[in-house]
Amino acid sequence: MRQTIKTDAAPAAIGPYSQAIVVKGGTLVFCSGQIPIDPKTGQVVGKSTSEQCRQVMDNIQALLQAAGSDLSKVVKTTIFLTDMNDFAPVNEMYSTYFDSAPPARSTVQVSRLPKDVKIEIEVIAIQ
Repeated sequence: MRQTIKTDAAPAAIGPYSQAIVVKGGTLVFCSGQIPIDPKTGQVVGKSTSEQCRQVMDNIQALLQAAGSDLSKVVKTTIFLTDMNDFAPVNEMYSTYFDSAPPARSTVQVSRLPKDVKIEIEVIAIQ
């Protein structure tokens, strides 16, 4: 059993997917990959990867809150970067959101992301 999470506090899905899904009984929250879109304007936020990372993490926080969770309950993240040279600045910004006991993580370079953004992050959390 699953529950679809939808909130105006995070960008609307730009394709046939849900913003997040909560697995009932298992209490896991699976957040779709978030890109740096301002949910109010629908526009990409930030030129640098660090600025974009901040908006992505804010979007993730909004999704988790809508699902009854928060960043302290994230168990796994996957970061997609269009340039692995941005790894250090992303780590710096990302670490401000996970100040203690950060989740498990994978980071991969991809050739392109939606709307030609520089970063996308997906998370799995406990509800």
